[in-house]
Amino acid sequence: MTLHPCLSCGACCASFRVDFSVHETEDLGGSVPRGLAVEVTEHTARMRGTDHARPRCAALTGQVGQRAACGIYEWRPSPCREFEAGSEACNRARRRYQLPPLDGPVL
Repeated sequence: MTLHPCLSCGACCASFRVDFSVHETEDLGGSVPRGLAVEVTEHTARMRGTDHARPRCAALTGQVGQRAACGIYEWRPSPCREFEAGSEACNRARRRYQLPPLDGPVL
């Protein structure tokens, strides 16, 4: 059985800023755990660590390109839920880590 490519990648979690509605945070009835989101404005939160010069989401576990996983997968914010493996954004992140592109969307 082959692992889903995301479980040996994690490049997206270490490439992009992740902004989402504050209503997705645990404090306001959502599921993103307290302490992993930073309030940006009264309407916007950001995953901790994704606003650094070299972003790396605080929820990312493992090593990019080898074995990686989201530590809050079931509670991740909407931008992470909507991100498509094999999309142009995915392959752009993979290139940053010298990983080969994925051929089209991966389910």
